[in-house]
Amino acid sequence: MTTITGFEVHDVRFPTAAAGDGSDSINRGDYSATYVELQTDSDHIGTGFTFTNGQGNEITCDSVRAMAPLLLGRSVTDLTAEPPRLLTAHPQLRWIGPEKGALHMATGALINAVWDVRAKVAGKPMWQLLAELPTDELVACVDFRHIDDALTPEEAAAILDKGRVGLEDRLAGLRRDGFPSYTTSVGWLGYPDDKVRALSRQAYAEGWRAMKMKVGGPIEDDLRRAAIIRAEIGPDALLMMDANQIWGVDEAIANMARLAEFDPYWIEEPTHPDDVLGHARIQRAVAPIRVATGEVAANRVIFKQLLQAEAIGVMQVDACRVAGIPEVLAELLLAAKFGVPVCPHAGGVGLCELVQHLAIFDYLRVGTALDGRMIEYVDHLHEHFTDPVRTRDGRYLVPEQPGYSSDLRPASIAEFSFPDGPAWN
Repeated sequence: MTTITGFEVHDVRFPTAAAGDGSDSINRGDYSATYVELQTDSDHIGTGFTFTNGQGNEITCDSVRAMAPLLLGRSVTDLTAEPPRLLTAHPQLRWIGPEKGALHMATGALINAVWDVRAKVAGKPMWQLLAELPTDELVACVDFRHIDDALTPEEAAAILDKGRVGLEDRLAGLRRDGFPSYTTSVGWLGYPDDKVRALSRQAYAEGWRAMKMKVGGPIEDDLRRAAIIRAEIGPDALLMMDANQIWGVDEAIANMARLAEFDPYWIEEPTHPDDVLGHARIQRAVAPIRVATGEVAANRVIFKQLLQAEAIGVMQVDACRVAGIPEVLAELLLAAKFGVPVCPHAGGVGLCELVQHLAIFDYLRVGTALDGRMIEYVDHLHEHFTDPVRTRDGRYLVPEQPGYSSDLRPASIAEFSFPDGPAWN
């Protein structure tokens, strides 16, 4: 039985703002990770992280330090056998959440590190560990508190049992063809037109048939950039748009009426992420364009409301904003119950590495059909991981190494540690 014996926290930041990488209508940041290493009484170290945008990473690091001692002396088996209430329902720490913000993001880093240990001990990549777990074990680690009015444990079990049928055939298809994805690297808001045009042309030549652009600047600029991308990728490729929360509800509806001429597949984060009713109104107004959101949804309860209100046509989960794998599992099951496809949010530092496992598990064991499922892909910072994502012809290839693909290279930690690493001196 593997036991947690110690921990280290690293504030790792990459200087991406200068080149405009990751730039959108609100954010101009340095991609950063609150990176956790859990020592154990075995040969395995569990790694996990949460993603931030630079300044503020010190707050999530401190949140990890406040909670990590609660894991010491606990077995990995026990910690993954039930919902992570040891952290999410702490009688004092939860006050500065509850289940939201920096504390919840830090919880995600810690819980993902625990699950990473479990997968490494089992000698399996995370998607395989999850896909092969018995239904009762998967259901047992989900916290149904506050969502059982929309999804009961019995309904979740039925979904997971049904997912066993045809699993091997679906896996064979993934190994042969890869998992569908789209790229966001062509359309950052800080890129000049010539760069957008060149990147769109290059991505199409490399096999990408789904691309996303950032919107939310002056509407005339959005229209011009959308025309550039659509001209490069043709009428049949998918074009998604992402406003990154910048618009009000009426503004989102008005702007999408103008951008509709470029046939967007979805509009992502059209307004404030907590405005469930606003999203529902936008979805009714812009249909058949889909509304997509979820990358900063604080917890499973927000997703429950978005689904109940029919506010989204695409659900986007994030691997580490919520309380790690158990809470993401709740979100995947909710989406399956309501019949909404999941297209995970990725990019940043290591999010592509994590969400590939979640999306593959979702397809193999929960959703059982692709039905519009795609993984976001951003071509930044993969070289800093020991098991980076691999793509071919615009598709993710199935990861094979044990664990959650979350191990940063020691040299990268040393170089980009903030504020004393060489990259910051």
